[in-house]
Amino acid sequence: MLRESQLAEIAQNPYRQDFPLLAQHSEICFLDSAATAQRPEAVLAAERSFYENMNANPLRGLYRLSVEATEAIEDARAHIARFIGAVDEAGQARSDEVVFTRNASESLNIVASSLGQAVLEPGDEVVISIMEHHSNLIPWQQVCARTGAKLIYLRPNEDFRITGEELEAKIGPRAKIVSVTQVSNVLGVENDIAAIARRAHEMGAYVVVDGAQSTPHIKVDVRQMGCDLLAFSAHKLGGPMGIGVLWGKADILDMMPPFLTGGEMIDSVTEDGAVWAPVPQKFEAGTQDAAGAYAFDADLTYLDGLGMEAVERRERLLAEYLCDSLAALDFIDIIGPREGARHIGAVAFNVHGVHPHDVASILDASNICIRAGHHCAQPLLAWLDVENGSTCRASVAFYNDKSDVDRLVEGLKTVWTVFHG
Repeated sequence: MLRESQLAEIAQNPYRQDFPLLAQHSEICFLDSAATAQRPEAVLAAERSFYENMNANPLRGLYRLSVEATEAIEDARAHIARFIGAVDEAGQARSDEVVFTRNASESLNIVASSLGQAVLEPGDEVVISIMEHHSNLIPWQQVCARTGAKLIYLRPNEDFRITGEELEAKIGPRAKIVSVTQVSNVLGVENDIAAIARRAHEMGAYVVVDGAQSTPHIKVDVRQMGCDLLAFSAHKLGGPMGIGVLWGKADILDMMPPFLTGGEMIDSVTEDGAVWAPVPQKFEAGTQDAAGAYAFDADLTYLDGLGMEAVERRERLLAEYLCDSLAALDFIDIIGPREGARHIGAVAFNVHGVHPHDVASILDASNICIRAGHHCAQPLLAWLDVENGSTCRASVAFYNDKSDVDRLVEGLKTVWTVFHG
């Protein structure tokens, strides 16, 4: 349980005013940031500014506007590298390790297709966890079917932890790729990526991390984690929709074949073949979302100003208060750890005898926004034997406060009354 000083900390909210949708609609209680975050004014202004002041196709022109658009992309690339700890020994950003994609799903598909094509053979193993989002599960199903590799699942214990014993049992000498989420979008738990990476590298496997649910909430450092590739989306951090990131160690990206072909990803083309451009352009066929990259850069500047340590602290307190408040309702089942401190961002739950879709619809009548469904994690919910194969999910961000959780609790009491009198 939180102390009085901690409750007072999350009762204050100096951030809501930075987000136009929330500032203009005080009636909205937004608890679905795990699906997408709200956008700060700095992001909206930056995207508009790009189109008003430097709108040109990057990389394709020698005139001023095109050069400025190119610089905007490259500045964003360097900022992203610093944000995730992708720096060299001198502390300089490894911009060449940052590939722009549409979203985390596309990033993971690139890795599954390109890395899978490069390294997998019949009899090899790809290891993922049962808690993966479909975006980090289906691509591996597909590439295993094409290559003859076998898909192996890591499963957490009753405390929702993937143990060292499980790692030793499942990541063996046949493992070539281990791809896991850092934070589950359903359970809210953080996996020990460093431990997973150590075991995987001992076995000679590559380590891929789905960072979609971790990068918005905790300080991510790819070097400290020891992973080889990382995927995440801008929109979950408050950046624009439609732009994502694939980070990878330079030598691994160099070894991987391109996923898409066409303009800007080539060095030269003849009638008989082509020579690819160096990384990261090799994976960026066609016109890139330069305005999105520019706005994402502005978003990271906003987050830098807040400090990710402060963001993480506030969100951990909010998640703990959310989990504790739900646990106090005797008609609620929490799907995941009961300890609020174990949840990062998201808490999944169900109301006894009420379908999650009904819960979400009734809450919506009071302008309370939560998620309801399988959360693109159907194998996890089937393995947990969750009724109806779906749950409610409330997820917080730093622009939430104690009153949002209190409104949810009152809304759930109304739900219970509607169905049970």
